Amino acid sequence: MFGKQDKVATFGPGLVLNLVGDGTEIKGNINSDGDIRIDGRVIGNVITKSKMVLGTSGSIDGDVSANSADISGAIKGNLTITDILFLKASGHIDGNISTSKMVIESGGEFNGSCHMHGQ
Repeated sequence: MFGKQDKVATFGPGLVLNLVGDGTEIKGNINSDGDIRIDGRVIGNVITKSKMVLGTSGSIDGDVSANSADISGAIKGNLTITDILFLKASGHIDGNISTSKMVIESGGEFNGSCHMHGQ
């Protein structure tokens, strides 16, 4: 703006933080190589090669595939997490999980089956 070069938040070589803000609804799939934080609503699949964070106001109606995930909101769909899944106290998952490591805080809700695998 005003002749200055706009800066984009980056985390590591070529990785960009993607944000779906509270009050935003996306219908369709999201594919990303970088980190993504969702505080709004996504109706579709979320795929990232990095970390996915679902805030307390966020919800996903679809499948999630990520390297790691922190879930504080609600997901209706299956999760495939390569490394570690954190289900926070306010988080709710209705679907099956495939991950190598998982941490569920007291109060976190999970309805489905879980398959644990090595890295």
